[in-house]
Amino acid sequence: MDQSFWQSDPRLAGMDPEKLNFITAFARQISTLPHEHILPAFMAMQLDASRKHIDFSDQETEALVSILSENMSSAEKKKLETLRLLAKKLAARSTSTD
Repeated sequence: MDQSFWQSDPRLAGMDPEKLNFITAFARQISTLPHEHILPAFMAMQLDASRKHIDFSDQETEALVSILSENMSSAEKKKLETLRLLAKKLAARSTSTD
């Protein structure tokens, strides 16, 4: 993925540099993966972010998913959205049991 693409995307303007560095490293990682490995990589990224106490707002998540899934097929985007919704529900459940 072209690094200048990240720097020029207005949806990321004002994002915390730590978050931007994290997601840029992830984008670099998935750019070399076969398509069938990208969705599991998204889930792994979410776990990694959580372990590092990096939390993305809903608006940031929307922008990131939009940007990172730009070259995915419609079916892949639908799977990603399903995984996102599941992850959101699991996160809500874990915070309500803390």
